[in-house]
Amino acid sequence: MGLSEDTELQPMLSGIFLSMYLITVLGNLLIILAVNCDPHLHTPMYFFLSKLSLCDICFISTTVPKMIVDIQTHNRIISHVGCLTKISFLIIFGCIGYMLLTVMAYDWFVAICQPLHYSVIMNPRLCAMLAFASYLLSLLDSQLHNLIVLEFVYLKDIEISSFFCEPTVILNLDCSETVAKTIITYCL
Repeated sequence: MGLSEDTELQPMLSGIFLSMYLITVLGNLLIILAVNCDPHLHTPMYFFLSKLSLCDICFISTTVPKMIVDIQTHNRIISHVGCLTKISFLIIFGCIGYMLLTVMAYDWFVAICQPLHYSVIMNPRLCAMLAFASYLLSLLDSQLHNLIVLEFVYLKDIEISSFFCEPTVILNLDCSETVAKTIITYCL
């Protein structure tokens, strides 16, 4: 996996990763709980912040729990299907995070540049539509990445010696050297 070959160090690594994971999840859950329980925080900024916290929980949960189990069991291999699934979820939650940050920047722009029209522009309906658009576009982007990887890689029964999958790692498994593959790797 590239972390450590020392078997005495692996329990400590598992403990470190588990504690960081739990702190991150609990911190984000506290943000979600605070936003949902306090009526003063029912504003567009905190609405998007709670969605971003949920996205962060999902993003970190796609990699870290499996990595901790793999460190403990000394498993260093992931299947092709498992890697594609992990790529999908990482791209979905990563894109949602980026899009929500963009929407939050727009929210701040409206609050600063149009303070008198803020409540009219950033109404609850628009906030829900922007959040839904973030989810939908992220899902489409993830599927586009998977289709590109599946188009170029014809190796179905292989095992990948890594816990972290990226489209570029999978594309490098393809034996052909094409200009299109190089361009796609650069774009991804």
